[in-house]
Amino acid sequence: MIRCGIAGWIDRELIASKRFYPAGATSSEDRLRFYATQFPLVEVDSTYYALPSLANCQRWVERTPPDFRFDVKSFSLFTHHPTSPRALPSEIRSQLPPEQAARDKLYVDQLPAPIVDQCWEWFTRALEPLRGAGRLGTLFFQFPPWFQPSSRSLAWIEECQERTWGFPLAVEFRHRSWVADAHLAGTLDFLRRRDLAFVAVDAPQGFTSALPPVFETTSRRLSVVRFHGRNHRTWAQPGAPPSLRFRHNYTDPELADWVPRIRAMAEQSQEVHAIMNNNYSDWAPSNARRLAELMAAAGGPGGA
Repeated sequence: MIRCGIAGWIDRELIASKRFYPAGATSSEDRLRFYATQFPLVEVDSTYYALPSLANCQRWVERTPPDFRFDVKSFSLFTHHPTSPRALPSEIRSQLPPEQAARDKLYVDQLPAPIVDQCWEWFTRALEPLRGAGRLGTLFFQFPPWFQPSSRSLAWIEECQERTWGFPLAVEFRHRSWVADAHLAGTLDFLRRRDLAFVAVDAPQGFTSALPPVFETTSRRLSVVRFHGRNHRTWAQPGAPPSLRFRHNYTDPELADWVPRIRAMAEQSQEVHAIMNNNYSDWAPSNARRLAELMAAAGGPGGA
């Protein structure tokens, strides 16, 4: 099974384009229901910005068909990104030490252990409806460029798996040292031994924060490819919003590069998820559809 989809069904650029959703789809519910008629997979990125609620996850199950899948992005705190105290539920935020509650940014290794425990418990409990209904594709951990190969980094990935035991996990790195000659074999072996999916990426080359197109399979259950566009000009621009940083409309030859790679991954994993993260206008769904068409033309199920 090869599933194609996009990152986020309520992306502002996509809605503003007025080129994907029908005129009557004006609510998040309307848009998710329509989206699920077009694609079998979506990536949830709202869970990166705030801990999800149990009620929302239950609604997502109710608004999608049984064969639909959600790839859920990890909460920012769990991937060592700076996190605003406002991203925490009030029940947890009220327990922060005063000096931390007053900060603009929190980091997981600076918080009291009980607070971290509660955040993990909230996260996994909220996602239980998706897992219970068989709708959870994977929990997706995207680590920042400053998260580089070390015994401490590997230990943290192990802890993430332990904290979410029983959930499928996928890992995306944002520093190319993870797949450099000195570390590639060790990185892949580490993930394989734990059945963690390595996230392959398509991104502009020449940056330490952009991995080359490594498409190794490390999980029997799942392989993941994320398409970030090939916009060299804005990839490393400080403060650039996603709609600028990932603004790239894939050509057929660029998508065709990935057809044999995805087919090779599908021979090793039960599923392959191909996610378009080029959030500008309606380019993501257009490119996802075209990739599915190219996959089908090559003799593989496109999933869209």
